[in-house]
Amino acid sequence: MKPFLLVLLLSLYGSSSLPNAFAGDADWPQWRGPNRNGHSPAKHLLQTWPEEGPTIRWTFTDAGIGYSTIAIVDDCIYTLGSNDSNCFALCLDLHDGSVNWRTEFSRSGTHEDYNQGWGGGPRSTPTVDQDQVFVLSDIGILASLDKENGKIQWTTDIVQDHNGKIPTWGYSDSPLVDGNRVVVTPGREKFLLAVNRLNGKAVWQSRGYNEGAQYVSVMKGNVGETNFYISASKEGLVAFDTESGELLFSDAATGNPTAVIPTPILHLHQIYHTSAYRAGNTLINLTGEGQGRVAAEPAYHLTGKTLENHHGGVVLVNGTVFGFSKANGGVWMAQDLESGATLWEEKIRPNKSGSICYADKRLYCYNDKDGTVFLVEPSRAGWQQKGMLRLPKQTELPREKGAIWAHPIVANQTLIIRDQDLIFAYDLAR
Repeated sequence: MKPFLLVLLLSLYGSSSLPNAFAGDADWPQWRGPNRNGHSPAKHLLQTWPEEGPTIRWTFTDAGIGYSTIAIVDDCIYTLGSNDSNCFALCLDLHDGSVNWRTEFSRSGTHEDYNQGWGGGPRSTPTVDQDQVFVLSDIGILASLDKENGKIQWTTDIVQDHNGKIPTWGYSDSPLVDGNRVVVTPGREKFLLAVNRLNGKAVWQSRGYNEGAQYVSVMKGNVGETNFYISASKEGLVAFDTESGELLFSDAATGNPTAVIPTPILHLHQIYHTSAYRAGNTLINLTGEGQGRVAAEPAYHLTGKTLENHHGGVVLVNGTVFGFSKANGGVWMAQDLESGATLWEEKIRPNKSGSICYADKRLYCYNDKDGTVFLVEPSRAGWQQKGMLRLPKQTELPREKGAIWAHPIVANQTLIIRDQDLIFAYDLAR
């Protein structure tokens, strides 16, 4: 935007009411935001909330069953849900929650497909790139949809077509778009798979590695002359060359025999990862050793009363990792990235888990039992609460043993939170 035009618009509307004035503020196009790290580019947000919390803009009540979270592009919300028969993609208007389109692209998963004792429905988040929306159902149907109208462009079944196997609690990874590739995790001998975004045909696969899929979303990294895709299995972190598909490095620290879920954090030439079931956390230093060669050296691996994240994710802010840990019965925690030292912890009962994102110098901490969201200033000195809201209501759909597990989203000066069929939009503009 030209400077003189921006000044004119600010004089007419005022800085707090100018829509879409800040570049990149509107978009959260995929799982965990633009860079898959839980950070939102949104600015000019409320730094403290009134006692009753921020103003609610609208509520949507028909998002269906599932733990899929939200993608936002061009003032449109994209998510997944299911009913008794079908899994569907949903596009809503960000301003008022009205339905733009709804597309069924897979049958619904059943108890015969995977263990639904903690709830059924899709777990993956749509990935929006250019004019396409890429979606993955809990039973492994990968589809490309037209961004404007939801029309199906192609589908492929990563179980039937690519010999994958549905993991114990359903497919949960969110598609990674890398140029003309769409990368997902079928598991088994095609642990990672890339298909052509235009037709869904296979164009790349990992090689020399045969393990079951877990619940981690793929990240793309780079060190030296080598690009890699990194994910995890029960055996721990694993990375593959984006060209040859060959195994580059692995690390067993955060592997466990039950479930590996959180997405790794890639920071400069380091990888931080945490996992539950007593796996703890690890920091790995990477060094490039020429094309197709990477050395991975652990800096630390910590277990016990340290950050042990189950599935709510963690964020890195100014050298500090923030997230929910299963330590001490469940606490919000801050950890120094370089040393691994625990800086503080905060108990908020009755919650046993929580999900997190970061925007405009604030953490958004969404608790799994009581439906509260805390606004917190990221600090190494302790829990610095700046506001709280409580969902006006929770879902009436049966959760089984599950809880509130969709992650919070901040984009376009709006907080979006979901609980199964319910989606709430809150005004964060200041």
